Amino acid sequence: MAFVELVGLTKQFGSLAVVNQVNLNIEKGSLVCLLGPSGCGKTTTLRLIAGFIEPSGGEIRVGGKRISAPGASAPPEARNMSMIFQSYALWPHMTVYENVAYGLRLRKLSKDEIRVRVDEILSITKLSALAERYPAELSGGQQQRVSLARALVIKPETLLLDEPLSNLDANLREEMRFEIRRLHDAFRYTTVYVTHDQSEAMTTADLIVVMNQGGIEQAGSPEDIYQRPESEFVARFIGGTNIFRGKKISADTVACEGGLNLRCGSGSFAAQGDTAVSVRHHDILLSEHKPTASDTNAIAGTVARQIYLGSHRDYLVTIPGGETVRTVAPVSVAIPVGQQVWLNFPPENCRALAR
Repeated sequence: MAFVELVGLTKQFGSLAVVNQVNLNIEKGSLVCLLGPSGCGKTTTLRLIAGFIEPSGGEIRVGGKRISAPGASAPPEARNMSMIFQSYALWPHMTVYENVAYGLRLRKLSKDEIRVRVDEILSITKLSALAERYPAELSGGQQQRVSLARALVIKPETLLLDEPLSNLDANLREEMRFEIRRLHDAFRYTTVYVTHDQSEAMTTADLIVVMNQGGIEQAGSPEDIYQRPESEFVARFIGGTNIFRGKKISADTVACEGGLNLRCGSGSFAAQGDTAVSVRHHDILLSEHKPTASDTNAIAGTVARQIYLGSHRDYLVTIPGGETVRTVAPVSVAIPVGQQVWLNFPPENCRALAR
């Protein structure tokens, strides 16, 4: 049985359903990322789990016990959950040690037990040397580790994180992604992590839940979400992709605009009528020479843009009909703007999209 269960969870503000009939099972000890663009309902879902707002419909259960339903919700302090916010929310007049110990003091633990537990968590989060510093004397990454330590030291059943790395610079964000995963592996608390950053989700999550317009678009492992998107929205949101629209003309082939016929090695076609095919940028082969293969999965085009990015070159190629295709190539492949090229789309990298 799942540890955290969302059953038909709904939250309306007036006539607007910000969270709409969400059903999700979260296994004990797993780290689940709610991923999606601004306004998709992910933060509202987290606040519903935390008990900060009451649902308009549906239920939330933890350990088989109902904790939220319309008109019958347990208060946040009764849920044995810890939440980490974007702003760190540290007490500026308390040292690192005092900030971490604060929750234990509220729970009236003995001084000896507080000291043992705080010393242990400071050691695990690599903060022992900073125990007597104040938040203003710490870097952003150090403050975020203090926030994590404070949340973990009370040994919550469930850990909630609301875009905790959004205030950090790029290098610190990358470092803290791995730190959050390391701490999760050490403690195995059931964790729900909200982010709009796909790299954070791919790095930290056991399960990624992609949300769109208040509902769940797709849920799966990072590999499932990236390699096997079920919809155009998921394909576009997770990693760079090209979407080609057309009509199915055989069991596995789509006739797309501009004379491109794509044979698809995976995915499910739309039930009827028009369909679409997703091909990742890095899965397209760019060449100055015409492929010797069949008349499918290849087309000529003209380089419209070429950008050197250090590890690779980023190309934008215009194909007949005016559609553009984005692809990447090794830095050794330097083709000037205006030159004709050929694009080859290996069938195993072409995924039909059911919706």
